Amino acid sequence: MTSSVKIVRTNGVELSTESFGDTSQPAVLLMMGAAASMLWWPEALCRQLAAAGRYVIRYDQRDTGCSTTYPPGRPGYSLDDLADDAVAILTAYGVERAHLVGMSLGGMIAQIVALKHPGRVSALTLIASSVFGPAGAGLPPIHEKILEYHRAGAGLDWSNRSAAADYMAGGWRLLSGSGRRCDEAAIQLIAAKEAARARSLASMFNHALLKGGEHWYGRGQEIAAPAVVIHGTDDPVLPYPHGVVLAKEVPGAKLVTLEGAGHELHRDDWDVIVEIARR
Repeated sequence: MTSSVKIVRTNGVELSTESFGDTSQPAVLLMMGAAASMLWWPEALCRQLAAAGRYVIRYDQRDTGCSTTYPPGRPGYSLDDLADDAVAILTAYGVERAHLVGMSLGGMIAQIVALKHPGRVSALTLIASSVFGPAGAGLPPIHEKILEYHRAGAGLDWSNRSAAADYMAGGWRLLSGSGRRCDEAAIQLIAAKEAARARSLASMFNHALLKGGEHWYGRGQEIAAPAVVIHGTDDPVLPYPHGVVLAKEVPGAKLVTLEGAGHELHRDDWDVIVEIARR
């Protein structure tokens, strides 16, 4: 199965994208979370989904991978812009409607797309994600071990690609759930590829400073697309209650619980993800 790389130019930015599978099949747009490029949608998972009869597109959000980056600490865009980027990618590929599969922040952006551009969304799969606005108040925060790890890495020399790869791999290890065996080799390989190709590794942390999307706060009940929420019970970034509340917020959404899974796309769960994404 062949893949194709394309640079999508829209609103003055460049977005690096890659597609897999037959263009005549229903489209699935994979939307990654904060501070992570499209590489964290493993290529083998993309190919498995394409083999199941879907036309798969993954892409680098702004400030990640080979897409347009901004100076560290100064993101020149909002969450609404990222939602519009997703639609621009669909348009560039000639896709009228797609099943949006969003991981973490990608799931939140997918919700904005479903509210802002409902005609472009056939379905939603929201993995390890959460809600906007009042429904999210009081939900458990990110685990302190994640914050401590990234505070300790504040002085990292990002020009040292080897050290940067080790740092990223270490961060992803912390996301693993107690019920999943961390695939050290796979994580290290993706981190090394990430470090080698990224325009500006330090810029990916701009995602922590993002604003916008306030217009959509508390409006999850207006989402019309059929939705499935997938969430691990051992998620240290957006703990399991986030998924429970999200499934209640989106009308008719089904909650699929991954026992022992963390904030990850573990190979043990790929079959579940593919089966849901091909509906």
